Amino acid sequence: MWPKIVDWKELAFGVEIEFVGGDPARLACLPGWVMSLEEKQLDETGRASGSELKSPSIRWDDRQQIQTMLSRLKEQGACANWSCGLHVHVGLEPWGESILLPMLDAALSCQEAMRSLLRTSAHRLIFCPPVTQEICERFIANRCEEALLRPGRPQSQRCGINLASWFYFGTVEIRYANGTLCFKEIVNTIELCLRFVAAVGAGHKLTCDPDGLAQQLGAPVEGYPPPLSVPRWFEERVWLEELFIPILSPLIAEKVPDGEIHHLLPVPDGLLIAVEMPDGKMCKYVVCPPATGWERLRRMNG
Repeated sequence: MWPKIVDWKELAFGVEIEFVGGDPARLACLPGWVMSLEEKQLDETGRASGSELKSPSIRWDDRQQIQTMLSRLKEQGACANWSCGLHVHVGLEPWGESILLPMLDAALSCQEAMRSLLRTSAHRLIFCPPVTQEICERFIANRCEEALLRPGRPQSQRCGINLASWFYFGTVEIRYANGTLCFKEIVNTIELCLRFVAAVGAGHKLTCDPDGLAQQLGAPVEGYPPPLSVPRWFEERVWLEELFIPILSPLIAEKVPDGEIHHLLPVPDGLLIAVEMPDGKMCKYVVCPPATGWERLRRMNG
């Protein structure tokens, strides 16, 4: 039922910690913690590295579990770099589905303030695009997960304040924070997210000014994971994708009607196109540009 006053410290939450390095397959996890080994990040050379560590549903008084897992990661040599993010899921059980529309309204008015407070790196904005008025209108007309997702590349389907996670986990996922293995930066981020959700749940009218929002919520004004600059080669990879994806999308649509281009990479014999399917699985093709146009296309294994 919305509105309803709930102590932010009593809200359940989960955290997803992306990192590079270490030995994630051998990391000893606390009960309920999960290492998503298929979720790789990029190291400084561009190679797939690290993983994503996911907590169970916990509460504020359980936050020392995060410190324990961070210590184990660091002992293995893991770290967070520019390719990593930090996602916080906050449980919406006290309000149920009735909070979804107020949360969408709050996202429209406060998402830029949240992004500014969390200092989201510019290159990570593809992973946390804004909620739009169109999304709100679609959801009012059809209250389903698909209405809350953005069209376009797979990385951009979930908004920075991602309410589609309600249909999977009963949560709102806040995706703006940069990656970090610093306990203080992580708990500051969690506190901001918990206080934000509790304030929306209580029906409070929130300001769109970043510092004013933090003060209104009683959350830290600073102390969040800092933005990190990206290597030049990664910038060039992004430019390459932006140049070629519009050209190659029709070709992929013919071969893989239900797929969407996830990323492109130059390889010795052409250009690798990674295509994400509706079930989340990835298939890869290599395309070559002969003089007559983009004609050669072969499927890659693995």
